[in-house]
Amino acid sequence: MAGPYRFRPMTTDDLPLVKRWLTLPHVREWWGDPAEQYALVSGDLDEPAMDQFIVTTTERDFGYIQCYDLTAWDSGFGRQPGGARGIDLFIGEPGMIELGHGAALIRSFVEERLAQGVPRILTDPSPANERAVRAYEKAGFRRTRMVETPDGPALLMVRDA
Repeated sequence: MAGPYRFRPMTTDDLPLVKRWLTLPHVREWWGDPAEQYALVSGDLDEPAMDQFIVTTTERDFGYIQCYDLTAWDSGFGRQPGGARGIDLFIGEPGMIELGHGAALIRSFVEERLAQGVPRILTDPSPANERAVRAYEKAGFRRTRMVETPDGPALLMVRDA
């Protein structure tokens, strides 16, 4: 039941929706404190190294994805090819979970970026977030190694062009 997806650049008009999603238990479980995350997400709207999108289908907005320049943050990912980008995302609408959207939207988003010349996309889910790890693997990411992040241990996953 997955796809097609559109990745609409996020604007200040989307902030109430994102704020609501961040409070939902299935998002909060992996993203943490909603107020803290909202401050980060809303503060990044003017950050040139961060691209933020609302994930949509023809019917509705249902998720959030951010894609960032690795050189802008000391992510602990080690040496990466120039132009590599990191991604983080969540499906906000509870009714859109467990329908295959995660892997499908990740694949769609990443393939667009790779076709535009991005050499590598990285992500760092919690190793305990089995649903996310499976979705990234289905989207073509491979597990590389454990890394230490400000949020704790994470599984570094990579998708190359």
